[in-house]
Amino acid sequence: QVQVLESGGGSVQAGGSLTLSCAASRYNWCTYDMTWYRQVPGMEREFVSGVDSKGIASYADSVKGRFTISRGSAKNTMSLQMNSLKPEDTAMYYCKAQCGTSNYWGHGTQVTVSS
Repeated sequence: QVQVLESGGGSVQAGGSLTLSCAASRYNWCTYDMTWYRQVPGMEREFVSGVDSKGIASYADSVKGRFTISRGSAKNTMSLQMNSLKPEDTAMYYCKAQCGTSNYWGHGTQVTVSS
């Protein structure tokens, strides 16, 4: 089974920064597309940012210009640099690793931004 591990969540004040990291294990023959989603209780999980196997990044409009996603030097690792955080960024952040049609999810890391 593929393991997806997130780290780097925490609590910050508005305007602060956090860096989330994600690593997917196994199947080194596959370079995963890796994506961040976030979810607030009672709401649907929403797309935040993703980077494909070629390193092409995409962002939700709500985070453009504030968040930067990048692949790590180790295969199937990536990070999300989050700057100028807002209270509305508060959520559980989940990493998804995709290989072909197979999706693997982490358990999430909490980000809390206070005003």
